[in-house]
Amino acid sequence: MNAIFRGPRPRATDGLILLAIIAVAVVAAFPLVWMVLSSLKTPAESMQTPPVWIPATPNLSAYREVAGVIDAQRSFWNSFVIATTTTAGILVTSLMAGYAFAKYRFAGRDALFALLIATMFLPPIVTLIPLYRLVTYMGFNASLVGVIVPHLANAFGIFLMRQFIAGVPDDLIDAARVDGASELRIVFSVVAPAVAPAIAALALFAFVYHWNTYLWPLTVLQGNTEDYPIVLSLGRLLSYNRGAMNTGLVMAGATLAVLPPLALFVFLQRFFVDSIVSSGVKG
Repeated sequence: MNAIFRGPRPRATDGLILLAIIAVAVVAAFPLVWMVLSSLKTPAESMQTPPVWIPATPNLSAYREVAGVIDAQRSFWNSFVIATTTTAGILVTSLMAGYAFAKYRFAGRDALFALLIATMFLPPIVTLIPLYRLVTYMGFNASLVGVIVPHLANAFGIFLMRQFIAGVPDDLIDAARVDGASELRIVFSVVAPAVAPAIAALALFAFVYHWNTYLWPLTVLQGNTEDYPIVLSLGRLLSYNRGAMNTGLVMAGATLAVLPPLALFVFLQRFFVDSIVSSGVKG
């Protein structure tokens, strides 16, 4: 009797699960596909009603025109500096703070960690003005430094690292201490390789978030267009040639802007999946 209930799952159920996965994938990928196709359309096709799904004569003229409207090269460089520097800072601070919360015993540790978690529930708009006043006081306003510095530490990153580092065996850390390793060497040579999937997932989250962030750079840079990241520069495309409603130009700029985060996701996909699997097994 037990063998009956342990038999293979019906193929009909597998088919329904597969159809559900395909449907979710299509819905998730549709905006990206529509954006790419729209960037290849002519202005007439972009304004046509009902909409044209596939351009009759795909062309790259919108991509060439983007470079003439905005300084795409400078904007991409600014976004790269902001995203990579901020991500590196978040990884270092999160790894070190997560190690301290996971492996050290000190007075008020749990209360401090709870306070840290509470900050995750604050909407970004609540901290916008205090952070801006702090950046202005430090003399970093209207510069990339002002965009980067306040976000070199992240409560979510510390929480994520703490949860994964807590699973690293204490015996492994004690063995490194016996061998004479310093705490910094233990963090970066022993703990970091053990939680590599979590580091990759955090790097992906941080890079994508700070590559796409809009409100904070707009507030800090104060119209300093030379330091605008690509997300802010794309705003100029929305007002360019508004009479013709050149949707293809906007979509071409958006397609270019999404390529670096997409490439990073493809590169870190294996580590990202491993982090999800590891957290699921531990849970």
